[in-house]
Formats: sequence, C-alpha cells, structure tokens
Amino acid sequence: MSTTPVSFEFFPPNTPVGADKLRTVVQDLAAVKPEFFSVTYGAGGTTRERTLDTVKAIATMGHEAAPHLSCVGSTEASIAEILATYREQGIRRIVALRGDLPSGTATAGEFRYASELVEFIRRTQGDDWFIEVAAYPEYHPQQRYARRDLEHFANKVGAGANSAITQFFYNPDAYFHFVDEVHKLGVKVPIVPGIMPIHSYAKIAQFAARDGIEIPRWVALKMEGFMDDAASVRAFGIEVVTRLCERLIAGGAPGLHFYTLNQSSLALEISRRLGLAQAS
Repeated sequence: MSTTPVSFEFFPPNTPVGADKLRTVVQDLAAVKPEFFSVTYGAGGTTRERTLDTVKAIATMGHEAAPHLSCVGSTEASIAEILATYREQGIRRIVALRGDLPSGTATAGEFRYASELVEFIRRTQGDDWFIEVAAYPEYHPQQRYARRDLEHFANKVGAGANSAITQFFYNPDAYFHFVDEVHKLGVKVPIVPGIMPIHSYAKIAQFAARDGIEIPRWVALKMEGFMDDAASVRAFGIEVVTRLCERLIAGGAPGLHFYTLNQSSLALEISRRLGLAQAS
C-alpha cells in the first residue's frame, strides 16, 4: 500500500437519516486509514451545531476530526467560545477560513480575512491547535490579480498555519505552478491538493463555473457526450481523477484531500486504484 496521507471532507447532514448514512460512509472510508476527516461550516456559522455534532460523532468512532471554522461575520468572543467547545471535545485540528456572509448580512464582523483568524488563534491560544488553511491553485474567484492572491496565501501561512488544503482542480500544472510560486514567497508548509471525484458531471461543472476552476476541454467534451449514461460518466470520471492523483503523487504532493459530498464509493475506488486502501 502507498504511504501517501489521505483525508476526507464531509458537510454536516441536516436529517437523522443523513447522519446515519454518514456514519456508514465514515466506516467505509476508514479502510484507507485517513489522517483525519474534515467537516464544513455554513456561511456565517449557520451549521455550527450540526458541524459540532458531526465532528463529535466522527471522534466517537475513533477518528480524528477537523471542523471548518469561518470567521467573517464573527466576533473574537464568539470564535473563542467555539474553540472552547471543540477543546472540551478533544479536538485540536481546525480548518481556518474566511467564509461567506449569510445572505442578507451586511457587516463582516471583527475579522476580514482568514489570516486574521489564524493570527487571533495563535495570539490567544498559542500552539494548541493544528491549523489548516485554504489554497487556490487557479486563484481565488474573487481575486483579480494572481500576485495578490499568492501574497494573501503567504500571509495566512505566516500568521501561523501548519498546512494548507487546496480548492479542487483538474489541471495538475496549476497546482505545481502555485506551489512553486508560493515557495518563492517563503511558504514551507505542506500544500495538500483537494480532489473532487466526479459524482455528477453537471454538478461538478456548476461548482467549477462558480469557483473559476478549469475543466480541461477534452474532459468536458467527453463527459457531455455521455449525456445521461451514468455508468460511463462514473467510469471515465474515476479514470480521470485517478490519473490526476497519480501525477500529483509522482510530483511530490504531500497528501490527498478528497471532497466526498458525503459519499464513499468513488473516493474509495480511486484510493484502491492508487494503492491507498486494501481491496475488499
């Protein structure tokens, strides 16, 4: 088996049925022996309790869980309270993000950028936390200038981040170029590529258009040619993403972080093809 570290990301389920299903997904993906499971956090903390419940459930199953923590729209007091709650649960790894304001909210609160959240945690809590931050190989969709985006990322790391996880992408050259560029700015932390298996091409294409992510034209044309042939979309998607991961690993990527959309089958199959999990 490969020794490449792997992690998996979930969103907090909003029904008891979804919570039961997610426990099964966690059990399935445990075959890969992941470093941790991360759990997302809604705009302005709108899923705060469900994120906490999901993290607690994963921890109870014996796995390390890393909640996302977004800061925009928050106060220092509210962030300190959330961290205290996670501390009580034995959680010591978080994914620190700027996040989005909830719809209809006008004020950004006491934090404008994720770098300010990282700085606040380090200033008030020292090295108690392992802090992950986000990276954008094809640059943040709200950033007009690539150089400025690279500098913002370097500032986040400089504020005290331990590691970074990228937005998903399908162009490995974008990842390697981003890593080279931030290394020139003095960034030395691991930058783990985010991997999105193709569960539904229409949904992935929508995500990509929203976030400024390039889907290679040859992949898009072939996917569109499959129309409603779900089996062909699945098989081709697994092949494309497996090849992407193979190239990333060969190029020295320090791990892989899978965006699962709360499903296990594709991430598990890709992991098996990469030699990251035992075949069942």
